[in-house]
Amino acid sequence: MTMDMMKGAMSSSDMPMQGMDPMMMQECLEALSACMQACVMCADADAAEGMGRCASMCSNCADMCDSMMKMMLRMHGWDMGVMMSMMQSTTMMARACSAECMMHADMSEHCRMCAMACDQLVMTMEKMMGMMSEAMPMA
Repeated sequence: MTMDMMKGAMSSSDMPMQGMDPMMMQECLEALSACMQACVMCADADAAEGMGRCASMCSNCADMCDSMMKMMLRMHGWDMGVMMSMMQSTTMMARACSAECMMHADMSEHCRMCAMACDQLVMTMEKMMGMMSEAMPMA
């Protein structure tokens, strides 16, 4: 259903992201959601295990993913400069979270899964940013 809503919204002539691929947007939203969920679960487990730094990194990453998803869904409020900056920041946070979780991945399955979700998000966001740069020149 979300995909159909996005296709309809993106086809509107007054939308700032005209020319964007709805499948890429959906892929990005799914990667953000998966990363957010993995980070929330990892942060909870980390807190129970006394891994404060990892729990904080995961919590921050989850919050950024959630904010990024909301920004993407508010299509009438897109400002390309702000959107690209937020996407870059989210990508940087996911990289940092992945690096932190990878330090514990051998002894912690939740950290390994979180790092994988973060890495997938980074790849998807970089692909989306590349498409955005080609489709919509920044003003």
